[in-house]
Amino acid sequence: MNKLSVLGAGAWGTALANIAANNGKHVTLWVREKELVDDIRDKRKNTLFLPDVALSENITPTNDLTQAVTGTEAVLMVIPAQYLRATCHSLRPIWPVGLPAVICAKGIEQKTGALLSEMLTEELPQARIAVLSGPTFAEEAANGKPTALTLACADEKIGKELVATLGTPTFRPYYSPDLIGVQIGGAVKNVMAIAAGIIAGKQAGDNARAAMITRGLAEMARLAVALGGQAQTLTGLSGLGDLVLTANSTQSRNFTVGLELGKERRLSEILAGKNTVAEGVFTAEAVLERAAKVHVEMPICEGLMKILNGEASVDSVIQSLLTRPFKSEN
Repeated sequence: MNKLSVLGAGAWGTALANIAANNGKHVTLWVREKELVDDIRDKRKNTLFLPDVALSENITPTNDLTQAVTGTEAVLMVIPAQYLRATCHSLRPIWPVGLPAVICAKGIEQKTGALLSEMLTEELPQARIAVLSGPTFAEEAANGKPTALTLACADEKIGKELVATLGTPTFRPYYSPDLIGVQIGGAVKNVMAIAAGIIAGKQAGDNARAAMITRGLAEMARLAVALGGQAQTLTGLSGLGDLVLTANSTQSRNFTVGLELGKERRLSEILAGKNTVAEGVFTAEAVLERAAKVHVEMPICEGLMKILNGEASVDSVIQSLLTRPFKSEN
């Protein structure tokens, strides 16, 4: 594939566009902000979301959705999870039959509890769906630092063609057929990253963070399997890899939200004025609702939800987790 489109010009969307463009692809980048179109076209900079990365001349920015999906061979959907449905609904009348839609956002739709692939099946039934997810900080990937992630697609031929299209020596997608497992890893790790940040903010220690990451991974795997995914997927890049990255770095928006919660700041104060999305804040409730339907216990997610909703203090949730009955690890 030589012509690609990227919908969404946040940091990750811009990074993906630049990686593909630097690999010789012709990339159309759909941008919501009019002034950003001008900056990308004239200055070759995304001044709002990725200001320190020079952008390739192979990137053509546009505000026009129709232009973005016309004549392209695949579309990378890098729109935040809670806004993706509206965009897909607008695209449905103009989306070519069989055109691949690669979901690059992470989350579960808050209103419906739908995985993003389920939502795309409803809104863009004519699309071939794939998911790209893994341990990625946008600026590092855009600057050519080694990055590995998972590309899931039920159609192996299309999946491997996308891998060949997007892959470079420093940007390495690994094919998987497990769309569900990859999406659960990408969505729930955001919730767990907030929990890890709380532990750091409370200065509870590295032992506690390691325990939370491990038990959090167990919750992620249980949910994935209950929804039809594979446990093995959660031990890979889109599960454990992504969780380790976001649960250990202040570059993670979700981790930094948790860090401030652990310092007893209110969620509304933490989120005020941010121009980026900490998706775990929106995903936590949808994760629990989906888990309840398949009878999966997720105590870390449940405790975090109580903190986010103001139903319980950080200290009381930690105490409730530490006083749970002892049981077999598996």
